[in-house]
Amino acid sequence: MKIAANSNFYLTYCSNIHPGESWEEVFANLKQYIPELKSRLSPEAPFGIGLRLADTAAKQLLVGENLAQFQTWLTEKDLYVFTLNGFPYGGFHRQVVKDQVYAPDWSNHERVEYTLNLTEILAILLPDGLDGGISTLPLSYKPWWLDKEEQKEIVFKTSCLNIAAVVAEMMRIQETTGKLLHIDLEPEPDGLIENTSEVIEFYQNWLLPIAGNYLAEQLDIEPSLAESKLLDHVRICYDTCHFSVEYEQPESVFARLASAGIKIGKMQISAAIQVKIPSEVEQRSLIVERLQPFAESTYLHQVIERRADGTLHHYPDLITALPQLQQSLAEEWRTHFHVPIFIRDYQILQSTQDDIVTILHLLQQNHACQHLEIETYTWDVLPSEMKIDLLTSIQREYEWVLTNFSGN
Repeated sequence: MKIAANSNFYLTYCSNIHPGESWEEVFANLKQYIPELKSRLSPEAPFGIGLRLADTAAKQLLVGENLAQFQTWLTEKDLYVFTLNGFPYGGFHRQVVKDQVYAPDWSNHERVEYTLNLTEILAILLPDGLDGGISTLPLSYKPWWLDKEEQKEIVFKTSCLNIAAVVAEMMRIQETTGKLLHIDLEPEPDGLIENTSEVIEFYQNWLLPIAGNYLAEQLDIEPSLAESKLLDHVRICYDTCHFSVEYEQPESVFARLASAGIKIGKMQISAAIQVKIPSEVEQRSLIVERLQPFAESTYLHQVIERRADGTLHHYPDLITALPQLQQSLAEEWRTHFHVPIFIRDYQILQSTQDDIVTILHLLQQNHACQHLEIETYTWDVLPSEMKIDLLTSIQREYEWVLTNFSGN
């Protein structure tokens, strides 16, 4: 949905919050939730969908009349699709996911085929006049390649060539249909690219030279044009939770990316857990007790602590971090756990909601990105006292964004 009738900002939520890996399950969830949300939030105007498709669902959607039937349903309900979540390849709910959310990574041809299927789907579903993005993982999972420098370099190079193959198809689609599609790499803690510095280094040292050379040779175009096309078709998915966990200031991130010519394809609106670490042992024990319910077994919840000298220390998961809290030198912890964005304080814990407010105001000043996608996907694993009716929860998240975007 448009945030305002006269604006070019489009707001949706990511359907990855609903369990289901087959197209039948995905479609059932859309039918259950989307029309009712539209009636509550956008009864008179078209309502956009942020669609998450696992590999299985994407393949099934391309079989027979499934895609045509979905298009008919979208038209009948005054709905449209403008962004896809192509990060999780397989199962994402009610099973242990953890680091397997990165598999297959961008060095694997299965990731290419999956993303090409999503590209085909989005090219058909995307309304004229809109660009469309497919968010995807930040190449691979960094801990897999620790102390394996040679293999890591192979992953970087192979990933660039694989991304270039998808870009070539997106270029063909733009030439034949006029529709601009882009891959949106999503940095996050412990991703192979996880912060602004690593994003810029990847573009400058890997993507532009390697993928640029591939496109120039394969398509017989000038290297400068190949690099320009890469910057159009390979963008960043700025997940507000992820960048907050990295302690990055939104103003700085926006400015540095723009200076490097790197575009933001999608803003994923999400909040992380943050907590100031007291010196008293008793108070630290209370924090451990309060954080314990968030140390669940489904997803990775990376922790980054900031110490008094400004240095950052990483823990791969909240489960492994909690036993270290009593002796930690940290002044603050931030945890990759997508908590509801409309709540700022959780007793002695807080969220990084303030960063989202800052970003919403920045976007209105510089229009760095037009696509906003709410992505609180942890409803199933939230502590029981934080769970409310899912439909109402989604509605509250929309209303919070709309209120803070307008500044009211």
